[in-house]
Amino acid sequence: MLGISRGTLRLALERLAANGEIVRRQGSGTYVGRVAVPSAFSEGLEILESYASLARRQGHSVEGRDVSIAQRRAPGYVAEALNLRKNTDALCIERTLLVDEAPAAHMRDWIHPSVPLPSIEKLQKAIEGGQMMLDIVIDAGVPVAFARTGIRPRLLEQDDDVGRALGVSRTTGALEITETIHVGDGDAVQYSIDIFPPGAIDLHVLRGVSERELLPVNGRGPA
Repeated sequence: MLGISRGTLRLALERLAANGEIVRRQGSGTYVGRVAVPSAFSEGLEILESYASLARRQGHSVEGRDVSIAQRRAPGYVAEALNLRKNTDALCIERTLLVDEAPAAHMRDWIHPSVPLPSIEKLQKAIEGGQMMLDIVIDAGVPVAFARTGIRPRLLEQDDDVGRALGVSRTTGALEITETIHVGDGDAVQYSIDIFPPGAIDLHVLRGVSERELLPVNGRGPA
């Protein structure tokens, strides 16, 4: 019908399946898989770098939309992460991140009250211009040393706040990255929740082989 041999078609389907473009289920059929689109960010987790810096290196433009900056009562999990007393207020910065003018992430940062920051007006302008709070905290003289990062899936609905901000049209899987930023002595100064829709970020980790002696598996020693 299409003038294509069975062998050519079979090879094409195998390559599409290998790349995740289609999913083949025995006894059920063939289904469309993921859509191959360029990611807004491609990030390794070995180095602590802000998304603004990452975007500049990768040739993207970045800006913040619907920016909200206010003192709020820190939720329990934020208070615990920042070692704050219960019902303590902290500065919360929330916005939608646009990469090349398209929604790429919804971001919420909580900053420890001890961190010296610019005025709300200057913060607003910086965030709308695409700056990340990590850069602003470092520029304020805070000796940031490392971050603890958590990654998990979550669902976005078209009628919830984050779903609307990211423009989803139906229930959609997303990636949530939580990060607690610490100074050298271990004290936490920032807690962030970043939510990325499909295709917005490509995470990867470079791993090396340990040089130490490995322990036996299942109690078995060397052969």
